Amino acid sequence: MGGVLEVARGSRREPRFLIMRYNGAAENEQPYVVIGKGVTFDSGGISLKPGSGMANMKMDMCGSAATVGIVEAVSQLGLKINLIGLIPMVENMPGGDSFKPGDVITAHNGMTIEIDNTDAEGRLILADALSYAKQFNPKSVIDLATLTGAVVIAIGNVASAVMGNDQDLIDKLSKAGKESYDRVWQLPLWDEYDRMIDSDIADVRNANTTRQAGTITAGMFLKRFIGDYPWAHIDIAATAIRDYKQDYTPKNATGAGVRLVTQYLMNEAIS
Repeated sequence: MGGVLEVARGSRREPRFLIMRYNGAAENEQPYVVIGKGVTFDSGGISLKPGSGMANMKMDMCGSAATVGIVEAVSQLGLKINLIGLIPMVENMPGGDSFKPGDVITAHNGMTIEIDNTDAEGRLILADALSYAKQFNPKSVIDLATLTGAVVIAIGNVASAVMGNDQDLIDKLSKAGKESYDRVWQLPLWDEYDRMIDSDIADVRNANTTRQAGTITAGMFLKRFIGDYPWAHIDIAATAIRDYKQDYTPKNATGAGVRLVTQYLMNEAIS
């Protein structure tokens, strides 16, 4: 898992890859897989973030926390499904052994990645997890990640962005979002965006060199690492944390994605 190992290199804290299992159906029934980005702190690495607001980067593990919450909720509800939670966990720090721009790393599926920006680290650890998920022959795979600042500019904190390779899955998530009021808005993954992450020296580059379509090109990057399964990527960077209380959404961590994906799985369990 080159993505997980390389991102963690600059930190004294070793990386982890967590696998959670909930077995509520027959052993041979295909599981659902939920993946959460678990960057416990994101300094940006060698591509260091500005100091202003960096303290909030402890929230870069909100996708992993949501995954734990989903597995716990499904367990408490006793849904008659099988569910697997995957959480790659790293700390992204600058250091003498940090990975750096210009490096080429190898992901779990053997694809090579040119590092353009070490602050585009979440997609590297998700790439390994998405590739790893293939072995479970899943009914669907959903990843949750505080992935891009660009999504804050694109749609604000009213909804999370969703992208994927299966329109039926995205439609089901949109329905679940309306039911749970943990809403999503679909962004396109058209082929024209793919060239923005092409690399001359590797299979793919981890960042778009222009300022265009940052959230979409991050989704395009992830798409290159999925297996033959229905997949949806949910960018919760704008919704995972708030600086004010609103209705049932608390100040600070909101649990974005927990109600959404739990509602989706509830709907699946009774369909």
